[in-house]
Amino acid sequence: MCELFALSSKMPTSVKFSLEKLAQHGEDDGPQDGWGIAFYEGNDVSLFREPKAISDSLLVRFIEQQSPPSTTIISHIRKATKGARDLRNTHPFVRELGGRQHVFAHNGALSGLQENMSIPLENYFPIGDTDSEVAFCILLERLNNLWNTTKGHVPPLEARLDLIVDFAADLRRFGPANFLYADASTLFVHAHRRHQTDGTIRSPGLHFLQRNCQEELIGTGVTLPAHQQEITLVASVPLTDELWQPLGEGEIIALEAGQIIQRRPAV
Repeated sequence: MCELFALSSKMPTSVKFSLEKLAQHGEDDGPQDGWGIAFYEGNDVSLFREPKAISDSLLVRFIEQQSPPSTTIISHIRKATKGARDLRNTHPFVRELGGRQHVFAHNGALSGLQENMSIPLENYFPIGDTDSEVAFCILLERLNNLWNTTKGHVPPLEARLDLIVDFAADLRRFGPANFLYADASTLFVHAHRRHQTDGTIRSPGLHFLQRNCQEELIGTGVTLPAHQQEITLVASVPLTDELWQPLGEGEIIALEAGQIIQRRPAV
């Protein structure tokens, strides 16, 4: 099963996080088919991806030691359900909209999405073969007019969130739809269902952990600055023995500077 990880923090944070440790949560499903991680710096991102198992990667070892400081990070460990083991099918996916990079990663299989799209693709098209990238293109099509009308300014949060909530509700009709989406201002997290250890497909699909601290987050590999830090971690399954909170089925949270600024239940 694919694994998702995201971070939102008040101050730039160096994440010497072991992606291999994250991937171990999906070992029962066999070897991974790729991995990727995106680090925001302003409106741009540093993106690293490989269509190979983490255990075979020298690049991931470098990133674990030399990750760029960032306040928003999105990572994905891929277990292919659709599409070849190619770079073009490796999450996270990145596209430009409104003069900034938008990042998307998804966990789940969306059967029949491309054949039953509710909106035609006119500005954004998939490069690869995954239903996840099709979903991202659909989301950007829905957001396109909103961003274009603000002429370089960030649209109001409520307007962006309304579109994302409707998009998530439509996506859930096609299968498990856990996703992470960021627009350089806000990190949006949507939880749905995922394969659990007992073999069932059910919620929770994502968990989160909030910390206000100055010390290292023991066991995560997340190194914090010396001054006061506010941080929220999101993961498919809890990564430590701390009190991670499950997100409700269909719930969406919006994060900025390490804090949850909006929380929407399923519609």
